[in-house]
Amino acid sequence: MTNNITLLVAATLAMVLLTFLVVAMLLYTRVTEMRLKRIHPQAVATSSKMAAKLENVQTADNFRNLFEVPVLFYTLVAVSLAVQHTPVWLAYGAWLFVVFRVAHSIIHCGYNRVMHRLVAFLGSFFVLVCLWLAFFLSLLGRTA
Repeated sequence: MTNNITLLVAATLAMVLLTFLVVAMLLYTRVTEMRLKRIHPQAVATSSKMAAKLENVQTADNFRNLFEVPVLFYTLVAVSLAVQHTPVWLAYGAWLFVVFRVAHSIIHCGYNRVMHRLVAFLGSFFVLVCLWLAFFLSLLGRTA
């Protein structure tokens, strides 16, 4: 396995690890709040019921966020591996995306300042758009 592939796969594993950490935090915060408030699990069987009964929902919101834009990241990695085109800039860009997503999750699950979170989100989104455009253009150049 080349160094570029190793870096790219490691970035992907870092995103997966981030998702696992957020879901662990989600379970902990949700169970803790439900125990403290003595909420029966059936009382929060739907998202609308959960929103009405629970106050600490930002970790759940962040968990959902990890299945929105990052899906495009996972797709880019899968496509690049499938077509065997993994330039070094893609690997480093993937890590930059991961850094922005980690920052986004820390902010979202922590102090949750919206403008700080927005900067992290826009940074990750901008990096991802650039990676997709550069990848597409580099594929065109490779086949021309």
